[in-house]
Formats: sequence, structure tokens, C-alpha cells
Amino acid sequence: MEPLVDRPTFPQGYGLPDTIDGVLAWSDVEPKLIAAHHYWIASVRPDGRPHSVPRWGVWLAGRFFYDGAPTTRHTRNVEANPAVTLTLESGTDVVIVEGESHATRADPDGLGAQLAAAFTKYADAGYQPGPDSWAGTDGGGLRVITPTLVLAWAHFPTDCTRFRFAG
Repeated sequence: MEPLVDRPTFPQGYGLPDTIDGVLAWSDVEPKLIAAHHYWIASVRPDGRPHSVPRWGVWLAGRFFYDGAPTTRHTRNVEANPAVTLTLESGTDVVIVEGESHATRADPDGLGAQLAAAFTKYADAGYQPGPDSWAGTDGGGLRVITPTLVLAWAHFPTDCTRFRFAG
């Protein structure tokens, strides 16, 4: 499903165009999420303090999948408050994903096989999970971020774009 596209809301004086002429297409933004090797996830600690962590993961079927131990600070944060922000590394070719992180699992014959294939981008770094890595009752620590909003731009402010996803 294609997201709704409009302009983000920025303070007056930032030079954002008044029309949607020149906004980015989702078909130009999503490949950046797929191709990236390094992502940053920001969550909120139970006491309200922010927490950011670099993560490996894969963008697949319109969502971000990553895994890790349930005892990490990040996982404990999102278990209490699933709201997260996922960003790519660039501060000029920007993609900011807002959404929620939830525990999930993946059957080896379906999603697990797709995830294992997508995670091959980390093979040179020694990480090659198999299709059955996320099939256990605990999902092998697998989590998924489902986007609600994405902000993106490559030529600020002329192409600043907001993508809204149905909930």
C-alpha cells in the first residue's frame, strides 16, 4: 500500500515550498531503506530519557526487521513503550522513520526465508542467520518496526517530503 504524500510541518522561515511540486516519490525513498547497512534506532527509557543505538537490520515488505537479545536496553525500552524512530546515517540524504517496534517471529518456509536472504548483506561481516533463526517461541529476538510516518529529503528544503502510512 502506497503512503499518503505531503509536506512536513516546519517553522516559518525554513523555505519549505507551499505546494507538493518536487516532493520525493516513495519509490525513490524505500530503496535507500533496503540498501542501507547501518541504521539508528531511538527509543525512550522508562524514566523518559532518550536512548539511541546503531542496529543492523533489513527493510522488507514495508517494515524494518532486526534482532537481538531481549535483555538489551533498547528491547526493554520498547517493551515498555514501543514508539521508536529509525534513521539512516546521512544528515543530508535524510530518511527518518517513525513507528512502533514489536516482538515477532518468522516461519522458516515463509518470512524466515525472506529475512535470511535479505540479511545476506551482512555476510562479509560474519552475520548470516538462517531461515529458522526466528521460528522459536521467543522469535529469536526478532522485532519489527511498522512505520506510521516517514520524513525524507535529499535537497533541503525543496524536496522535503512526509509519507503517512495507514494504521
